[in-house]
Amino acid sequence: MKTNLHVIKNIKIYLSISLVLVTLSIVIFFTKGLNYGIDFSGGNLFQLKYNGTTVTLNQINENLDKLAKELPQINSNSRKVQISDDGTIIVRVPEISENDKGKVLNNLKELGSYTLDKEDKVGASIGDDLKKSAIYSLGIGAILIVIYITMRFEFSFAIGGILSLLHDIIIAVGFIALMGYEVDTPFIAAILTILGYSINDTIVIYDRIRENLKRKHKGWILEQCMDESINQTAIRSLNTSVTTLFSVIAILVFGGASLKTFIMTLLIGILAGTYSSIFVATPVVYLLNKRKGNNMEDMFKDDEENNDGKRVEKILV
Repeated sequence: MKTNLHVIKNIKIYLSISLVLVTLSIVIFFTKGLNYGIDFSGGNLFQLKYNGTTVTLNQINENLDKLAKELPQINSNSRKVQISDDGTIIVRVPEISENDKGKVLNNLKELGSYTLDKEDKVGASIGDDLKKSAIYSLGIGAILIVIYITMRFEFSFAIGGILSLLHDIIIAVGFIALMGYEVDTPFIAAILTILGYSINDTIVIYDRIRENLKRKHKGWILEQCMDESINQTAIRSLNTSVTTLFSVIAILVFGGASLKTFIMTLLIGILAGTYSSIFVATPVVYLLNKRKGNNMEDMFKDDEENNDGKRVEKILV
């Protein structure tokens, strides 16, 4: 079973959609910015749940406002309070001493007894180091992907692959910035997961393009070969994405507030990655090679001409 998509024929439509989404994401990122968690900004985080008592956001803020007269560092501008649907409360404040931490926890007890599920503290200098490490890890990952695809296919394929990955990451980051979710170290893990997931999907399509060019489709123009390759693998890509999304949505529903940023990043990244693997990566390769002519016999030679079994075809960009 295969689809009947005409991706290359409608290349302007699909790339325009991607361009609009990427542009909006960049605008949102620079205008609204990311809501950095204590992993990156430093500070104290308390995750708790009241026992048998319904507490509103206003009640918590009013109580903390009273304490802010004594501890101005936890005023309404520097702290953040979140309440999830299941009643879990997350309070984030700038870095405070152990003595001041006790005052905050005692202040929250005035509204009722609670269970403290999680408590984290990260210094500001450690947060800066984590930011740098996160950027380095993403950069190194991208470079290794380019090297791998160039060695396995051609440089033009690497360009298509890396642009599709940038497409996925930018859209995922833009969505997280738009929703104001807290960015922490699991967010970086989600971004790296998206890199691996998306490039794997793209390589499956690239493999089919190469096989179609090598085997029996002499005389095909580049557009026909790429469209046929996409249609042969599209159902596989969709099935893989749908089954993965089932697991992601299940964790989103039952995983709790602490996993929300991680799961939402994965959710948007997988959706964007499924789109980019089909409608961005291959069209970019097509555009890069179109100027060299799209007669497959001119761009590829039979493997039979190489007695040692090594591939001798080349796409020149």
